Amino acid sequence: MTAVIPASVSDTPIRPRRVAFDWQDTPVHWIPGDAPSTHLINVLHLLLPAGEKWFVQVYKEALPLITDDKLREDVRGFMGQESVHSYSHAAVLDHLRAQGIETRGYTQRLEWFFFDFLGDKPYIPMPKGEWLRFRLSLIAAIEHFTALLGAWVLDAEELDIIGADPMMLDLLRWHGAEEVEHRSVAFDLYQHLGGPLRYPRRIEGMLFTAPMLLWLWQMGASYLMRQDPTIPDRRYKFRDMMRASAQGRVPSYVELIVAIPRYLKPSYHPEGEASTQKALDYLASSPAALEADRRAAERRRRLSA
Repeated sequence: MTAVIPASVSDTPIRPRRVAFDWQDTPVHWIPGDAPSTHLINVLHLLLPAGEKWFVQVYKEALPLITDDKLREDVRGFMGQESVHSYSHAAVLDHLRAQGIETRGYTQRLEWFFFDFLGDKPYIPMPKGEWLRFRLSLIAAIEHFTALLGAWVLDAEELDIIGADPMMLDLLRWHGAEEVEHRSVAFDLYQHLGGPLRYPRRIEGMLFTAPMLLWLWQMGASYLMRQDPTIPDRRYKFRDMMRASAQGRVPSYVELIVAIPRYLKPSYHPEGEASTQKALDYLASSPAALEADRRAAERRRRLSA
């Protein structure tokens, strides 16, 4: 999964798009007839709002330390995009609750994990600057996976073929495209502020992140299946995920795992992981992104009048 990115595309300014989505007509199982696949992806609506709010909190600490003007602007754009991602996914939780699927039990655990366990105060004795660098290494590792997931959903034609809900697909693909668009920012920031232990800490960050994300994802899928009142068998089975992955309905854990060694190479850089042009092409056609651009242009016209 490599791509050569033209400099003119890589240098595109990163900016948030103030999208909005209407979930009134989205069914509980938006992948038709497939509750396990629906809920495996639905975990992202629970996991991402907490994680992305945490990204922004950590980056607020890092901003005063950035000495590169271009990187500082990229980080500000990244923070803006992550904030919009967070509230866009959080809105789906109201839709799930309206259909009888409670989410609070899982999201409370996530809030503890990000804002207490990985909050401002280190859970092990270390200087504040080193704790910041460690958390920056975690975000860089997480963004390796979100870029891969973004590239996957942009290419997930099987979801169109089986009639997945178009509103949900637009949310996932808009988000995925922006993850591809800003995939280098977290890594570049970590490299910029990583300090003398930059490479060993990068390995440490991935060794912490990879199993933790897998555990949180599986735990979330199992939780949502148990909460779904519309299905007779509420157990989440690993073989369901393997079947759906083989069918192209959900991301492949195997592909995510084999991507880890690429990240651990000293020469690694995220630009080789996906196509920026493909992401920008989707953003130029996304109904939600186009409507956000229209509203932004209208606000500018009113302000200049």
